[in-house]
Amino acid sequence: MADTGKILLTGATGFLGYHVAVALTSGAQSSEAGGEAREVVALVRDPDSASAARLRELPGLTLAQGDVLDAESIERAAQGCVAVLHCAGKVSRGSTDVVEMTRVNIRGVEVVLDACKAAGVTRAVVASTSGTIGVSDDPDQVANEDDSPPLSLINRWPYYRSKYYGEQAALERNVEGFEVVIVNPALLLGPGDLHGSSTEDVRRVLEQRMPVVPAGGYAFVDARDAARGMIQALDAGKAGRRYLLVSCNCTIQTFVNRISRVADLGGAVFALPDRKAVKRVTKWFVRQAQDILGEDDALPDEASIELAQYYWYVDSTRAENELGWSARDPMLTLADTVADLRARGVVVLRPAR
Repeated sequence: MADTGKILLTGATGFLGYHVAVALTSGAQSSEAGGEAREVVALVRDPDSASAARLRELPGLTLAQGDVLDAESIERAAQGCVAVLHCAGKVSRGSTDVVEMTRVNIRGVEVVLDACKAAGVTRAVVASTSGTIGVSDDPDQVANEDDSPPLSLINRWPYYRSKYYGEQAALERNVEGFEVVIVNPALLLGPGDLHGSSTEDVRRVLEQRMPVVPAGGYAFVDARDAARGMIQALDAGKAGRRYLLVSCNCTIQTFVNRISRVADLGGAVFALPDRKAVKRVTKWFVRQAQDILGEDDALPDEASIELAQYYWYVDSTRAENELGWSARDPMLTLADTVADLRARGVVVLRPAR
């Protein structure tokens, strides 16, 4: 069990990091600490920024200016902390952000953990993604932490490649006196994704009801449950272990139809039979649909469509057994995601042409 002293949190302005901050400062978690609120230092690049505004409202949280690539600022922020929850990361599905993803997702892990260790921190929990473990062209494959990483697929996509090697960098730093635990949440959904990096697919469903989707499968989890899992991993996770967090594995067809149901959109979508069919129609379909909708960003980019042709199914049994973690009803997560996107006015309904 981890000491319940002060905790350094990175990535607090992001989707997962914010919910971790809320859970820590409110004591809203089932953990070895008995659900007590904790003192948190959140490392942010600009404490006065709009993205940090909601953090300033949290009791028991102090903002510290710094950057995950600036060791001096991290050491300064980590003084007096017993643990670090590293949630910072660069998320992108395309190939244009390769350099930045490498810097933040790999080098950033190295800098943060080394600086925290130098400051006297003794335990680290690093947020990664289930995509470093669970991706396959087999719809019956459900991955767990003991499976070999699907490197032949991971290496095709810069984001997942960077997260995998970031994990390796973290685990290399798991030594006596400095324990490292990895948490691998599935696609994060739920309220509060101000940057839209995780809930983009839900928004697209709400904006235009696509008649066909790739025949792949998603795994998703509520960001609030993933945040609780991060804290439970801090308290009860075994050093050097990874923990998958997922609430639902389903085909993309089912995913889209469920969103349509909770959003009261009506209708249904159909799945293309296989990846070959997707490749044959993708460019034509995107071109035709963009001509009709009149917007270049009206549909997912080709990288997103390629990712959606695979099955990202994972199993969270280890987290349930070792951490006591559990997930809420996935339909509630979808409903809360839809309600939040609509309430914040980010769903743009395009008129028929």
